[in-house]
Amino acid sequence: MTGISLLDNPVQEYAWGSRTFIPRLLGKPSPSRAPQAELWMGAHPNGTSKVFWENRWTLLSDLIEKDPPGMLGKDTAARFCNRLPFLFKIIATSKPLSIQAHPNQEQALEGFKKEINQAIPLSAPNRNYRDPFHKPEILCALTPFWALKGFRTVNEIRSMLDRIGFPAAEVPYLQEEGKNALKKLFTSLFTMPGKKQRRLVSEMVSAAEAHASSNPAFAWMIGLHREFPYDVGVLGPLLLNLIHLKPCEALSIAAGELHCYLDGAGIEVMVNSDNVLRGGLTEKHIDIPELLEILNFSPGKKNVLHPEARRSGEWFYVEGSEEFILSRISLDHDRFYESPLNRSVEIIICVQGESEVSDIGTGDELRLSCGSSIIVPAQVRGYRIRGDGTLYKATVPLDESKGSHGS
Repeated sequence: MTGISLLDNPVQEYAWGSRTFIPRLLGKPSPSRAPQAELWMGAHPNGTSKVFWENRWTLLSDLIEKDPPGMLGKDTAARFCNRLPFLFKIIATSKPLSIQAHPNQEQALEGFKKEINQAIPLSAPNRNYRDPFHKPEILCALTPFWALKGFRTVNEIRSMLDRIGFPAAEVPYLQEEGKNALKKLFTSLFTMPGKKQRRLVSEMVSAAEAHASSNPAFAWMIGLHREFPYDVGVLGPLLLNLIHLKPCEALSIAAGELHCYLDGAGIEVMVNSDNVLRGGLTEKHIDIPELLEILNFSPGKKNVLHPEARRSGEWFYVEGSEEFILSRISLDHDRFYESPLNRSVEIIICVQGESEVSDIGTGDELRLSCGSSIIVPAQVRGYRIRGDGTLYKATVPLDESKGSHGS
């Protein structure tokens, strides 16, 4: 495969998805029959993109297998064992996702081996580690987006409880400080016997009702309780930082960082992994002891990422990983974008307006409308994009440019 090609991407229908955002983006009937939660762009075993190549649709995974260096680039193919190391997504929520965290690389490899030795099938619902990879991720808001991310400080949790008139003495370990106190507090709440846990959640939600109009954290507690009655995850907004992203703002999720996406639509790029440890707000498998093993209990950073201009027309979200980097390309009729000379494989999606992509080597042209996406193999000599629109690009940073993230 040598040229820039259109993608046809699978849509994942999960109960928490939106019936409108992804269909509208793709120009399809809205509302959809079923909730459409995620659009996957990549070569994940549970949903790989198709590529329009030589007048027919072919699985991206098959094209990579036939020519890893040409598709991925020699460096990327060598470093990641001939596999596309990232998964690019559109995510659209209408209900909160589970409270969850992802393992680091060492934990993922150890957990995967352990469950293989225990003969737990890869598709088993009680499987925690479905592959041996870590799963850092970045989410960039396309609409106003609400999320929980990282633990609050002990002082902040005390203040939240004081504000709703709930005696801190009722919650163990709040007289201590630091990450050990947070670990004890979280462990106490999430391993509490069911009857006692339900009573505590009910009392805290009742106490929060009078303050819901003045503090969105309390409003979210009440909303979560409606969706997941008496689930201990309802207390998430008390324990975790509540973050509200504006469009184009982003957040980065590190290994071991407890988080929960609450509402909104965004662009997401992550390592191509399925490893998720859940703590609440879900009907899926929950494994609190294993979650406790991987969690980072240091108070979380509340920093919101803003894109930084590194090339003409391109802005980078600089907190990536060795597997991926995310950027936004903004075009108008007076400005075009030209790709860098040294590059790895790239996946690009148009989220607003229209543009035209020109392959510098072959002269071939492709028109991108809203919702259209393309793959640019590493062996493509270069390309230009003209038009009036906004695009997002996921790629693999090259070894020699890790510090500048491929800019």
